Amino acid sequence: MKNIRNFCVIAHIDHGKSTLSDRLLEFTQTISARDMKSQALDDMDLERERGITIKSHAIQMDYKHLDGTLYTFNMIDTPGHVDFSYEVSRSIAACEGALLLVDASQGIQAQTISNLYLAIEHDLEIIPVLNKVDMESAMIEEVSDQIIDLIGCDLEDIILASGKTGIGIQDIMNAVVNKIPAPKGDEEAPLQALIFDSIFNQYRGVIAYFKIVNGSFKQGDMVRFVNTGKEYEADEIGILKMEMSPRKELKAGNVGYIITGIKESKEIKVGDTITKVERPCAKAIEGFEDVKPMVFAGIFPIENEDFEDLRDSLEKLQLNDASLVFEPETSVALGFGFRCGFLGMLHLEIIQERLSREFEQEVITTIPNVSYYAYTTKGEKLLINTPTDLPDQTLLDRVEEPYISAQIITKPEYIGPIMTLCMEKRGELTKQTYLTTERVELSFEMPLAEIVFDFYDKLKSITRGYASFDYAPIDYRASDLVKLDLKLNGDSVDALSSLVHRDKAASFGRKICLKLKDLLPRQQFMIAIQAAVGAKIIARETISALRKDVTAKCYGGDITRKRKLLEKQKKGKKKMRQIGSVSVPQKAFLDVLKLD
Repeated sequence: MKNIRNFCVIAHIDHGKSTLSDRLLEFTQTISARDMKSQALDDMDLERERGITIKSHAIQMDYKHLDGTLYTFNMIDTPGHVDFSYEVSRSIAACEGALLLVDASQGIQAQTISNLYLAIEHDLEIIPVLNKVDMESAMIEEVSDQIIDLIGCDLEDIILASGKTGIGIQDIMNAVVNKIPAPKGDEEAPLQALIFDSIFNQYRGVIAYFKIVNGSFKQGDMVRFVNTGKEYEADEIGILKMEMSPRKELKAGNVGYIITGIKESKEIKVGDTITKVERPCAKAIEGFEDVKPMVFAGIFPIENEDFEDLRDSLEKLQLNDASLVFEPETSVALGFGFRCGFLGMLHLEIIQERLSREFEQEVITTIPNVSYYAYTTKGEKLLINTPTDLPDQTLLDRVEEPYISAQIITKPEYIGPIMTLCMEKRGELTKQTYLTTERVELSFEMPLAEIVFDFYDKLKSITRGYASFDYAPIDYRASDLVKLDLKLNGDSVDALSSLVHRDKAASFGRKICLKLKDLLPRQQFMIAIQAAVGAKIIARETISALRKDVTAKCYGGDITRKRKLLEKQKKGKKKMRQIGSVSVPQKAFLDVLKLD
C-alpha cells in the first residue's frame, strides 16, 4: 500500500490537462507508441470534436522510480469547464493529491481557483505545475508569482513542464512519489469502498468505479451496496488500464472497477459505499453531497410513442453522468416528456447531443429556466420549476429567485464592458481586486436566470476571450418576476412560457413574437402571435393568411359578381379560423431557444 499514489489533474479549460496526461501515459509505457493518439483518455467522439473533457477518466500506471522501487499511480484526468465541476469534486474524493496545472501563457483563471479550493477542502497535497513553458508567449516569472500568491508555495516547488514536448515529466513523477502521501487504510478492517463513477455497458450491465478505503475483497465475494441495500456477487473486479484489466483480489488504497451484472441503473448510486455481506462495515463513507442542478428544461420525444425509449436512454445517461436529474412531466403542446435538471447550458447541449448520437433519440427541448420559490398570500412556500407551476397573480405574495456570486478574472482594459454587461443582467459589483498589474478579479452578485442563456458567450466576445468565469450559488432573493405567456390565435403554448423580470418582459416578448413570425408556416387563415403578462397583451405580430385569387375567373361583367365571390371567401376564412389549429413545428421550438 505504501507504493500506491492516487492523484487527479485539475485546471481551467484549455490549459493542457489531457495533453499532459498523454505524456504521462507514454512515459510510464501504459500505452504503446503505436496506439498513442492525442487526448488518449477521452473516449467520446464529442470530446475529441470539441477538444474538451466531459467525463473524468481514471487510469492506472506502473512507474519504476529512479531508486528501482515500483510504484502504482492511479491518475484521474478531469474536465475544466465550470458546468462539469461536479465531475471534478467526485474525482477529488478518490484521491490524496492533485496536480494543479496552470498555462504559462494565460496565467491563473477563475476555474483554476475554484477547483483548487475544492482540493484544499479535501486536504489534498497540491503539486503546482506550470504548463506550456516552451511557448514563445509563456510568462514564466509572472505566472509563477501568481501561483506563489495563490497557494503560498516556494518558487522551487513549481514544476516547469510542457505537455506537448514532454519537458518536466520526470520532475512530475518525482514530485508524485515524494510529496503525495500513500493512501491511509487498514487491509484487515471490514471492506469499505467508495463508488466515484459508473458507466453502462449494454452487454455487461452497470460497471462501477471505486476506491477501496479499508479492507479487501476477491472475485466471487458477495457484496452489499450500503445506501440501496442491494446484494450481489462480484462477477469481475479489476483495475483500470487503457482497457479493463481483471484481478483476483484488490486491497485498500486501490482504485478499480466491479461488474455485478446489475441491469437496473437505479441500483447503483455514485457516492455509495460497497461492503462485504459476511463482514459488513459499521457505517458508510461520508462527505459526498448530492448535486444541485442549476438549469431546468423539458425534454420531449418528437413522437409520443418514443416516451419509454427516452426514459431508458436518460437512465443510462444518468449512470454515465450522475449530475443529470430528471422526472416525468406533461405538456399540452408537446405531450409526455421529462423535466431535466442540468448544471449549465453547455451541459444541456452535451446531453442533447449525446441522446442523439448514442441513443438515436431526437428530442424537443423547452426554454431553459431556473427554479424559484413562490410565496402565496396564505403564507405557503411553493417550489416553481416550470412557469406553469406559478400560482395566479391574485394569490401571489412574492417570488424569490436564486442568486449567485460570480468571479470574473480579466485584463484591466475590459473592466468597463464587463461592468456594462453585468449591470444589464441585474448584477451588482461587490469586489474588485488586482491580482497583478495585468489581471483583475471582479466579483458580482447576480440572478442565476440572467447567466443561463448567453452570458458566457457575450463575456467571451467583449473580452476577446481574455476573461474566465466561475460562479457559486448563494441564496434566494425576492424579485419582481412575471410569467410571460405566448398565445397563437388566443391559445397559450405552454412550452414557450417563461418567467422574466417585469422590466424585461416587453422586449423579450417582442423578440419571441418576431422570431415566431419568421418561423411559423403560413396557413389558410390569419395567425395572431401575442405575448401576454396575465390578461395584458404586451407584444403582437400577425401572420397574414394565404389567399387564393377567387376572382381570377371573372373577366368583364358586373362588379357585384366579384363582390359575391369575395364575401363567400371571407365567410370561409372566418369559419376556418374558428376550427383551424396552429401547430408549432419542432424546428421553431429549437430556433426560438437561440434568441440573441
